[in-house]
Amino acid sequence: MSQEPPITPLNRKLARNAFFLLTSQVALSALSLILTAVLGRWLGVMEFGVYYLLASLSALVYVFVDWGQSAYLTRESACRRTDCGQLLGGALVYRIAVALMAALVTAALVKVVGYDGRTEFLIVLAVVCGLPLALSQAYGYVFRGRDRMDLDAAVNITGKALTVAVTVPALYLGGGLLTVVLLQAAGGVGALVLATFMSASIRVRAQRPERGILRELASNGTPIAVVFVAMAVQPFIDAVVLAKLAPVEVVGWYGAARTIMGVLIAPAPIVGTAVLPELSRVSASVKDLRLALHGTSRLMVGLGVLAAIGTLQFADAAVGLVYGRGDFDPAIAVLKTFAPVLPLLFIDILFANAIIAVGGNTKKIAIVKALSVAVATGLSVVLIPLCQSRLNNGGIGLVLAFGLTEIMMLTGLLCLLPRGTVGPYVLLAFLRAIVAGGSTMVIFWVLPSVTPWLAIPACVAVFLALAYATGLILRTDLARIVESIEGTFRGLGLDSRDRTKAGTCRLDRSPVATDVDLD
Repeated sequence: MSQEPPITPLNRKLARNAFFLLTSQVALSALSLILTAVLGRWLGVMEFGVYYLLASLSALVYVFVDWGQSAYLTRESACRRTDCGQLLGGALVYRIAVALMAALVTAALVKVVGYDGRTEFLIVLAVVCGLPLALSQAYGYVFRGRDRMDLDAAVNITGKALTVAVTVPALYLGGGLLTVVLLQAAGGVGALVLATFMSASIRVRAQRPERGILRELASNGTPIAVVFVAMAVQPFIDAVVLAKLAPVEVVGWYGAARTIMGVLIAPAPIVGTAVLPELSRVSASVKDLRLALHGTSRLMVGLGVLAAIGTLQFADAAVGLVYGRGDFDPAIAVLKTFAPVLPLLFIDILFANAIIAVGGNTKKIAIVKALSVAVATGLSVVLIPLCQSRLNNGGIGLVLAFGLTEIMMLTGLLCLLPRGTVGPYVLLAFLRAIVAGGSTMVIFWVLPSVTPWLAIPACVAVFLALAYATGLILRTDLARIVESIEGTFRGLGLDSRDRTKAGTCRLDRSPVATDVDLD
């Protein structure tokens, strides 16, 4: 039996990447909140409802336009330094072609559903106006593969800030929904111009792609796209099933809880994206992949348990702050039921990124995810009526079904990871996190109640202290985070010791070899 490696500190690049992705997420969330508040006040309920429909359909369309490139381009850019220009050029051409076709298909579908001509026109316009932003995102994925999440963050924040900056004055000057849709393109164009300029600064330029590159993006991106499509479709399926099996107010409670769930889950894909380039570069070696997952798993498990105890402690405060007291109080029970699922969800996202980095079992992830959605739907049909009759809250049944399928996902992912990649260190991380989290909850149960504005940061501080005491967090972790942030603001970039040698990738996937389905 091989000896378990010593606890490894967080990778310096992971700390730096996660910092910029988190900064970007916070800024984008704040700007989106501002824009939503302004749109709601100035468009009115009816027009804002139409806007929500446009935004939802457009977001779903661009899941197909992206076609898994958010992970695939990041993975390939991390390894294939010599043909990044071909990959980028192929991604841009692919997105333009698919977006234009998607606009026509969306128009036909909307017409079949029976929406009026104005709504049909606005939906097509929303898809077209979203294209510049989608093109800028292709640059962002290449930046991620180069461990330049700072550039990716700058592009994303610029696009959203420009959208807010032009939309708010336009509404004050009397603009309506048509103006809002058109101005979505302004932020995208600004982001695209900045992304083009920044790509030149790191010597990456979009090149005219060979036909093999386009086939590669379409074929090898398919398994990843299936996973993302399943993730995008699942909330719609959940809402439909819940609406059929429970009263309408239960759907509202679950929708309110789901919004807060999105905030709780946000750190997981941030860390998963931050570590994906490093996982891709070390994927050829089981030993190196194991070491890369060793430190990151502590971070993921710790964040998941912290989110869980925070949800259990402060779900009532969160619901009250966002939706007020009274009508939405049952959403608290939905959130608390979701809390134990968070650590599983966080580690599942890490393992899924590791499998994508390795590449061989990506199709099988898609199969496991599709099966989990089907199983969750079947369980929901049973658990929603049961929870509705006994607890008067069918939304709890929906969360229980999701939680049970996350166990199924974890089992499937463990089977798909290369043998020897995951060891007892994951279980030890869970045990340390549970001890730190349980002790935190006991401390706050004993202490007198205080305002959430003080209790929430105190809870985080206590958990971090206990995580440090149990060995979940190392002193070197904190030192590397501080070092990475300080180095960033000094403009030093990555330390030369962190630069990956060309020979460390799983394989140098040249355009000539891209006709073969690598997955």
